[in-house]
Amino acid sequence: RQHLGHKSNSQLDDSLIYLWPLPNEFTNGNSTISIDPDLSLQVSGNGGNSAIIKQAFQRYKTIIFKHSSNFSKSKKPIVYDVSWIKITVNSDNETLNLGVDESYSLYVAKQEGHSIVGEVLIEANTVYGALRGLETFSQLCTFSYSSKSVEVYKAPWYIKDEPRFVFRGLLLDTSRHYLPITVIKEVIESMSYAKLNVLHWHIIDEESFPLEVPSYPDLWKGSYSKWERYTVEDAYDIVEFAKMRGINVMAEIDVPGHAESWGTGYPDLWPSHTCREPLDVTKNFTFDVISGILSDMREIFPFELFHLGGDEVNTDCWNSTVHVKNWLQDRNMTVKDAYQYFVLKAQEMAIAKGWTPVNWEETFNSFKENLNPRTVVHNWLGGGVCPQAVAKGFRCIFSNQGVWYLDHLDVPWEGFYNSDPLEGISDLSEQQLVLGGEVCMWGETADSSDVLQTIWPRAAAASARLWSRKEVSAGNISLNVLPRLEYFRCLLNRRGVPAAPVTNYYARRAPIGPGSCYEQ
Repeated sequence: RQHLGHKSNSQLDDSLIYLWPLPNEFTNGNSTISIDPDLSLQVSGNGGNSAIIKQAFQRYKTIIFKHSSNFSKSKKPIVYDVSWIKITVNSDNETLNLGVDESYSLYVAKQEGHSIVGEVLIEANTVYGALRGLETFSQLCTFSYSSKSVEVYKAPWYIKDEPRFVFRGLLLDTSRHYLPITVIKEVIESMSYAKLNVLHWHIIDEESFPLEVPSYPDLWKGSYSKWERYTVEDAYDIVEFAKMRGINVMAEIDVPGHAESWGTGYPDLWPSHTCREPLDVTKNFTFDVISGILSDMREIFPFELFHLGGDEVNTDCWNSTVHVKNWLQDRNMTVKDAYQYFVLKAQEMAIAKGWTPVNWEETFNSFKENLNPRTVVHNWLGGGVCPQAVAKGFRCIFSNQGVWYLDHLDVPWEGFYNSDPLEGISDLSEQQLVLGGEVCMWGETADSSDVLQTIWPRAAAASARLWSRKEVSAGNISLNVLPRLEYFRCLLNRRGVPAAPVTNYYARRAPIGPGSCYEQ
């Protein structure tokens, strides 16, 4: 898989297009265009004056012009082909909802006329489409070590692009290991480079409860320590940081299982002191707390999807705790009935607060006939669930653990790349019920020291599947895809993201010997 030797004059295959993910329509030529390091922004359209555009332009300017041009013995002025980027945004609506228009067109050309030397034009209906166009433009820009300037090769470029799926997600687990705000922001920033657009924030689990909930201020006593917590302001900051990059934050509180940490602050939520999960189904207090959490989180998380978990619910505690057992008997309910009762009640609360509930697939597998029809089913246990869910009229998110769980270090990049959320679904109307997919970074063995190199570059293999139409990214995987993914991994490294080598036998391992980033 990996060889120790490398060619010192390693050359890239010029026939390949080193954009990741690949745009859905493009044409290009064979000219080279130089870009002025003092690149200026011109905006037009109803949404052109947005702070989102202006801040993104400054961010990308820093990314594109990494190399200083201040020191030079030659003071001869350099004439660049392109000194302006013109961005037109048609709408001033900055609502970042599911299915927001992320389409854009990008034109990069050297003008032969005298009025303009060259131009870069991005046009989009929304600021979020313009962000995707800026990312693509930044990937076209390359620093030339011979001319010491930034150049765009293979111009003129005309790109017309839009995503294949509306939901392109990454799950981040901050319960198994606390991740500082700076690390979460690094993850969000890196997501934008691969055009991912949903951070699924699995904030809380049985191990720790790090989030401040003003309505129930003792809940975060379930944090690992008083330093490993998120204030309401922290959470709001993360949501705003993500929005500036066109990324929604889908929060999750996993009920009724995976909730032992809740009882540290409020022991009445446990069925008993010796049997601590699932949450006590018999008490109004349990649902009062859930309602309080949802009310407080609604102030922070504007995204219309909210994840209520519902997976891996071991109901033994309900059966073995006397008062719960009696409650069930009085109502002629089994523990399976109680599980359904709990999930449906939590769903009703979320819907009442204007959310669409997302639940892990066990809820669908256990009581699909009674699940609220607005439910989005989140697949994880294996293949074949999304086809069943959409056949029943439910929407679905694909996260098959065998191929899209990032904590499974033995799943190679090819496993991520070759998987498809539409697998087994041929009916067009059913295909439209698949919102997309999500790669999952469960945190048992990932913390600040290794989370980014566990996510990247394999998450990018999935992002290609979620953004690009399948026929666009077809072809020989070793010849056409691997060199491009290795290039993108090196691009991430250049941007300060510690993405691991692509062809590692186990993900996130360091290289086994000397060699080029571009040719492992």
